[in-house]
Amino acid sequence: MASLDEIREARLKKLGILKAAGMNPYPIETEHDFDLATVRTDFETLAKTGKEVALAGRVMAVRGQGAILFVPLFDGTMQGSPSTFQAVFKKDSMDETSFKLFSDVADIGDIISVKGELFTTQKGENSVLVKSWTMLAKTLRPLPEKWSGLQDVEERFRNRFLDTLMSAEVRERFMIRSRMITAFRSVLDKAGYLEVETPQLQPLAGGTNAAPFKTHHNALDIDLFLRIAPELYLKKLLIGGFPKVYEIGRNFRNEGIDVTHNPEFTMLEFYEAFSTAAKQMDFVEAMIRDVVKSVLNSPVVKSEEGDIDFSKPFNRISYRDLVQKDAGFDPVTVDRATAEAKAKKMGIKVEDGDSKDRIVDNIYKKASRVNIVEPTFITDYPVDMLPLAKKSEKDPSVVDVFQLVVGGMELVKAFSELNDPIDQRERFSKEEDNAKKGDKEAQPNDLEFVEALEYGMPPAGGVGIGMDRLAMLLTGTKNIKEVILFPTMRPRA
Repeated sequence: MASLDEIREARLKKLGILKAAGMNPYPIETEHDFDLATVRTDFETLAKTGKEVALAGRVMAVRGQGAILFVPLFDGTMQGSPSTFQAVFKKDSMDETSFKLFSDVADIGDIISVKGELFTTQKGENSVLVKSWTMLAKTLRPLPEKWSGLQDVEERFRNRFLDTLMSAEVRERFMIRSRMITAFRSVLDKAGYLEVETPQLQPLAGGTNAAPFKTHHNALDIDLFLRIAPELYLKKLLIGGFPKVYEIGRNFRNEGIDVTHNPEFTMLEFYEAFSTAAKQMDFVEAMIRDVVKSVLNSPVVKSEEGDIDFSKPFNRISYRDLVQKDAGFDPVTVDRATAEAKAKKMGIKVEDGDSKDRIVDNIYKKASRVNIVEPTFITDYPVDMLPLAKKSEKDPSVVDVFQLVVGGMELVKAFSELNDPIDQRERFSKEEDNAKKGDKEAQPNDLEFVEALEYGMPPAGGVGIGMDRLAMLLTGTKNIKEVILFPTMRPRA
């Protein structure tokens, strides 16, 4: 078997042959009348005209020898199998010099344009009988083998362009993701929400508890942070007179990488003035149900744990009850020492700077969340866990909040937004104390946001939905890298 260097050298020689023959191997213009999906769909109509058509695509194979070659072309427009359209090169149907040039220089992976008549072969395959051809992009490296493909999972993620090129299943996965995001936009637009954009470079990394990425702006000579959440800016828009706003965008968190975490990920956040967590819970349930049905044409998602039916009413349980049931202690009243002892007994690592609530939440994730398969709203979290949420009027030791968990993953976090500037200032002060104790994910004391609240923010319900994790669920994948086109990877050694 030839080495990559030998293959590349051979293709460079073919590149020279093309140039010597007067053919530009990377031209500007493409003679291209129809995409391949259109030709397949409208084949009979187009063939009846008897007119030549110009088509373009990537060479996925070269079969046959001598006087006839069968070349399946791929342009990404045809879904399912087959995803190619056949071009037939016959020596006696085209210029002999042109036929020989194709035979001498064409490789699997090359992108070409062909011009010819549509016809059906004796085996009944709709095809184009090539009269002339042009090289559009001569490849210097070979594609992965069709059947073995990219066997190394890490290489699949590093070379996603090859992964999607060689796998219809992978391409469909990202089309599902795209349809999902489009469906969310449709629901929100119809509900009267305004799509907005907020800064990704921020002077303070606020809006949630997470470690940020830090950078420096030379002209202003200031440090800036890649945003960990758009929340505080979206709330400022509520203050500014926009009653319903949403943003779909990238967030960045300087955290570990695992099957449900990537440092760069996509969130949908939306906020509605004069709403509450309870109202948003009903809206989220209807929204998720609509999106699933729109994307999959069914309310049922297939998973390893069994079918998940989104047409059924979602379950609801309080965080407090869940932890008491599964971990055996009250997450509100438990002290840090007891929580730490319980965590270590369960094999959960505890850092010196971890707050009591972070320890408790890690216990919940291992004891409870992993076992929740059906769509379930978890409500009423301890007050110190979410410093941007309003305290419950029934029980001020918890906040008016919910998370949606499906298939063991947190997909949604939402709450009645804190609009009391005095309470918000006190909560930020507690976060500041946690930071001094070593909590690297504590929220900064954002005095500008507190000042904005003093101008009056209407009561509101806010929601955040993880697009990547929901895409995992809808595509039946277990690794977030499978639904991010270009995930963050460790450099090659």
